[in-house]
Amino acid sequence: PMKRLIVLSTMMFIMTAGNSCKETPAETGNPLLAEWDTPMGVPPFDRISPEHYSEAFEETMRMHNEQIEAITASDEQPTFDNTILALDRAGRELSEISLIFTMVAAADTNEQIQRIEAEIMPELSAHYNDILLNDALFARIEDVYSRRATLGLDELQMRLLEKTRRDFVRAGALLDTADKARLKEIDSELAALSIRFGNNLLAETRDFKLLLDEEQVADLPEGVKSAAAEQAKQTGESGYMFTLDKPSMLPFLTYSPQRELREQLYKGYLSRCERGNERDNKQLIKEMTRLRAEKAHLLGYKSYAEYVTSDQMAGTPEAVYALLDQIWTPALERARGEMEEMTELLHEDLPEATLESWDWWYYAEKLRKKNYRLDEALVSQYLSADNVRNGIFFLANRLYGITFRPISVPKYNPECSAFEVLDVDNSHLGVLYFDLFPRAGKSGGAWCGYFTEQRYEDGKRVAPTVGIVCNFTRPVGDTPALLSIDETETLFHEFGHALHFLFADVRYRGLAEVEGDFVELPSQIMENWAFEEEILKQYATHYKTGEPMPDDLIAKIHKASLFNQGFTTTELVAAALLDMDIHSMQTYADFDPAEFEKYAMATRRGLIPQIEPRYRLPYFSHIFNGGYSSGYYFYLWAEVLDKDAFAAFKSGRDICDKQLAHSFRYDLLAQGGQHDGMDMYRKFRGADPDKTAMLRARGLYEEPELPADSLAGETPLDIDAETAEIETVDFEKL
Repeated sequence: PMKRLIVLSTMMFIMTAGNSCKETPAETGNPLLAEWDTPMGVPPFDRISPEHYSEAFEETMRMHNEQIEAITASDEQPTFDNTILALDRAGRELSEISLIFTMVAAADTNEQIQRIEAEIMPELSAHYNDILLNDALFARIEDVYSRRATLGLDELQMRLLEKTRRDFVRAGALLDTADKARLKEIDSELAALSIRFGNNLLAETRDFKLLLDEEQVADLPEGVKSAAAEQAKQTGESGYMFTLDKPSMLPFLTYSPQRELREQLYKGYLSRCERGNERDNKQLIKEMTRLRAEKAHLLGYKSYAEYVTSDQMAGTPEAVYALLDQIWTPALERARGEMEEMTELLHEDLPEATLESWDWWYYAEKLRKKNYRLDEALVSQYLSADNVRNGIFFLANRLYGITFRPISVPKYNPECSAFEVLDVDNSHLGVLYFDLFPRAGKSGGAWCGYFTEQRYEDGKRVAPTVGIVCNFTRPVGDTPALLSIDETETLFHEFGHALHFLFADVRYRGLAEVEGDFVELPSQIMENWAFEEEILKQYATHYKTGEPMPDDLIAKIHKASLFNQGFTTTELVAAALLDMDIHSMQTYADFDPAEFEKYAMATRRGLIPQIEPRYRLPYFSHIFNGGYSSGYYFYLWAEVLDKDAFAAFKSGRDICDKQLAHSFRYDLLAQGGQHDGMDMYRKFRGADPDKTAMLRARGLYEEPELPADSLAGETPLDIDAETAEIETVDFEKL
């Protein structure tokens, strides 16, 4: 399933403050604008109605404008306190409303919320642009910046000053009046287009239904059949219903021997938002691509990819391509070998047939059982959602000494569960919501985000409220939700993001965010523990008998851990390359997204037709509706770090070494963006990351004949980016 961190604002710069609204509930009638009297400061979900959001946005934008006006109207000489710190504290109320609304709009939307979202996001984009392009405000920032060496600032104050100025410059503060006006128009249009893209995708995914009878599902595992029957029942149908949600679609593709039905379902998935109807996203893709290219040019960059990567650890598109290209060739070669093995199995059923993309999961499962005797349906019986969650809690306690206590607090949806997170000394660390199952109104995939952020108020840390949202197979009757291996890793992954948020201890709000290609390190490293034998023994028990997972099954999981990695890696890298390709254009010309995709994947790089990119452009919500444009590579860049970091735990006597975990918490997770990501990593690891750990973990690394110490110092940044080629696509030919 999709593993993504929702970017909780379409804006590139959110300013927050320690002030709270002065009104009381009786005065406003709007719980979002009143002082919350909820347990542990969680949002008052039980009193919030959709109409409250519009009023709250309007009022908090007004308050934010007043706070900015107070800074620019001052007659005092600009200082760190009256300009930079005041700016950092401005707009907390608006940020809080934005966080809550954006999370709810992704996890529990309806037509009213979608209308509000379509109206407010362009307004919000314009609001922040007005601040970032405020000449008087930037003049005060420049004044402080020009005297920075004489102000006696400490390290964090200096970093906040430099980052604030950089954010303003990247937002267009140095442009002339006409270009600033055009930039505002572009950002407003992009915000509106992004919302339309997401709503189209949600509707297309929701409306596809494959309704089958008993005979058509006879060969499916009972758990898959029960879930499909429950899905049909919920929609008032009889029979068995499969949807395009991954927990419904992938089991059918994996276990159904009925090839025509697999084709029908998978083509329904692949054709979303490009069927020529009112929800077709192809025109939106072209408009967003054109506007992003224009924005990059206005800001002095050759391409949008160059604009994005210039503020990341990678630094340049060339560095990204160098890493992706190095992975692509061995991954695709591995996938070709996997396809040959599966074709042999296909020919046992259909001697003259050609393996197609909708056959991959079915014959991969057959091959898994043949070569490794691993039945994932059997594995899932030990991986109930509650078991996996408890395993995650156990791991967090082993590593960091934190504990989790179920609590009763307001929820945005009744299906949510909530826990108070207690630190080693039993002090309050935060609140964590879990929302695990698909439903109408929830976006696909999995993510983790804030409802309220960690901040400092009157010198004291205010703990965050965090949410994990997934789309796992629902429980049916007395059978709990049973997770697949991939879903189990997903829950560990999102919990890693949650720990990053919960451990944050950042003095200034403007230093809260890390680089985008660092974001996935805290989440992906957690996946490494999921199937370690020592951890499995603690949480993987059979949902009926309570017996622990047997040693032979654990051994099979480990033996099969590299199975199908050619496919998994190829589809992931393909999506990352597609993202970089479409955002690396230097001159825009009209193009056909389908032809562009075909050229980028098949013609240019030889992607076999049996494998589709993990996300095709018409439903690539990460880059058109999720904040990952020119950044889908983040997962692979961070994987270099996470595999190297986990090697430190594996090299010792204890994979939950508390001393290492203490360093990982305080040197990385707690720091936010107070230091450069690579500097934080080096402090933890004591060295640069070695990318061979990642390649080895994916089974793509051939041990060199050279002495082992010849690899010393090799890092993701040591990849020869100068030799990486960025082909400028002639869009007029597409």
